This record gives sequence, C-alpha cells and structure tokens, in this order.
Amino acid sequence: MPARVAESSDLETRWAHRPEAGVPAGIRSALTASHAAGLIWLMRFTCAVALLLSVSSVSGADIEQGKFPLALNPDFQFRKAKIYTLSQNLPRNRGQRGNNPTNLTSKASFRSSSAIQEASLIFERSYRMFGAVTALDQRQRFGQYFDFFWRAKRPSDVTVRFEYKQEKLRAFVQAKEQAYQNVRGTNRSEFQVVGDEYFDDGQVLAWRCLLIEHGRIVAEKRSFLWD
Repeated sequence: MPARVAESSDLETRWAHRPEAGVPAGIRSALTASHAAGLIWLMRFTCAVALLLSVSSVSGADIEQGKFPLALNPDFQFRKAKIYTLSQNLPRNRGQRGNNPTNLTSKASFRSSSAIQEASLIFERSYRMFGAVTALDQRQRFGQYFDFFWRAKRPSDVTVRFEYKQEKLRAFVQAKEQAYQNVRGTNRSEFQVVGDEYFDDGQVLAWRCLLIEHGRIVAEKRSFLWD
C-alpha cells in the first residue's frame, strides 16, 4: 500500500512540472485551438507569397519572350511568301465537265490553266515526298510548308523568326527561328509544321514572319488573321 502512495505522489510531481499544469481543461483547449489557428494562418500566408512570386516570375518570362521593338528599315523587305499543304489525299482535277461549253475560248483557257496548276501541285508533292518510302516516313512529311523570300540590301546578321498559331492550341503562339550571319541579297527561309506537330495540334490558322537585326524588327509579313 505505501508503494502505491509513493507512485501516486511521483505522478503528481511530474504532472506539476508540465506546462499545462494548473490550467483548466477549457482554457487549455482554447490555447491549443488558438495555436493551431495561428499555424494555419502562417501556412496560408507563406503559400500566398510563394504563389505571387511564381506568377510574377512567369509573367516576367512571358513578357521577355518574343518581344522585340519595332524599327522597320527599308534596307530589309519581304518579297513574297509561298504556303503549301501536303495532305494524305492526292490532288484531284477540279476542271469542269461537259462537251458543249458556251464559250470554247474561255473553256480552253480554263483547261490550260487548270492543267498547269495541277502539274505544279503534282511536282510539289513529288518534291516534298522524295525519299519517303515507308508509311512512317510519309507521315512525317505531311503538314504545312512556309517559304519566305526576303532581301537585305546591305550585309548584316539577321534572324528570321516565324511565329504561328495552330488550330487546337488557339491563341498560344509558337515560334521557330533561323539565323544568318553577314547575309546580303535575296534569300529564302523555309519553315515546316509537319508530322506529329501537325496531326496533334492541327493546321496553322495565323502566322507572321519577322526579320530581326540587333534585337529589333526591321521587316514583317503577316497573315490576314494575325492580330
């Protein structure tokens, strides 16, 4: 029996040295809840600050990427642009049928121009598909080809930047670049949106091509739908 009393006294002594000793249960629960609320508020504040910092860094990267001052220069200019879509379907003759045209002269002229255009399309297709033997090779050739012809009147280091928006990506802008050193005269730059990029994200709906010298846009050519 004395051993039990000693054990009880020892427990009371250890309880008395605890920080919660002498504090009623209701007050202890209130202090615990207040402490937890403080921790939750601190965690929320830290998360909010981190989120703001990440958003600001992304916004800064988006502002810096692809933004060049406009300084058009007559020494640089685009001559023309050629766009060709290589599809899986073979080009068909769209000439009109009928043996009794009302105007034989216009009909003959139409047939002549149609034949020339068809031959041009067939040649373009054969040129683009040259060397593609397997179905996989051919798939990687299907898509859109953009040829830009431009001119520089004086030697300069020029970057040709092609920006475009695809059907499934909507307003998202992608870009491809080609760099030229000490270039002069008439030049041709070709950009491709083919293969998986074309099949996954769709055809190009809007585009623009830039000539950039020393970080400034010196010439520009854009599609009608580019805003």
